[in-house]
Amino acid sequence: MKVQDYERLLRIKTTGMRSGLKKSAHHHRYEATPYSALDELFFEYDLKKSDVVVDFGCGKGRVPFYIHSRFQTLVKGVEMSEELHQKALKNKANYRQRVKRAKGSIRFKNKLAENYKVKPEDNRFYFFNPFSIENFRKVVNNILLSVEEEKRTVDIILYYPTIEYIRFLERSTPFKVVKEIRVPKKYEKDNHKRFLIYRYKAE
Repeated sequence: MKVQDYERLLRIKTTGMRSGLKKSAHHHRYEATPYSALDELFFEYDLKKSDVVVDFGCGKGRVPFYIHSRFQTLVKGVEMSEELHQKALKNKANYRQRVKRAKGSIRFKNKLAENYKVKPEDNRFYFFNPFSIENFRKVVNNILLSVEEEKRTVDIILYYPTIEYIRFLERSTPFKVVKEIRVPKKYEKDNHKRFLIYRYKAE
């Protein structure tokens, strides 16, 4: 489907890009993951209703709405921008008119990702390069601290992964890559247009 078809179906508005939301070298501009990429990801990567997904840098909420609509699981969006957070809440109100009786839930938090307290039920973490490697390290360390406290298997899903993110995960953490998904196939020569899924299973 086309972008406008997805937006109409979900009753949300998540298109466009925003830069300069905060003058900081640590936070990147808002850009939603393409629906075509999400289709590719979840054709090969499944979620259970018991999974809890956290989207860091969720913007207007495209990924949470897509996941909830498809899997009926609990999805949390963390966004530092008050402006984008308000747009996500508006989208949520419209989306709820469409799926009044759906299971699962969508929750949005207006805070810095590194200040989000990872909950024991959180086990899937989504990133589309929302911030610098310094902030990514802090967030991943928060995830690992949570796993130490509540043993469980957790996945980190990276879209359009940077070499800095990859090096950190592979050299400095117990996460191991378990799947690579090219998106879409016609872009196979572009090494960044892909998903990498990393997993850590605490013993």
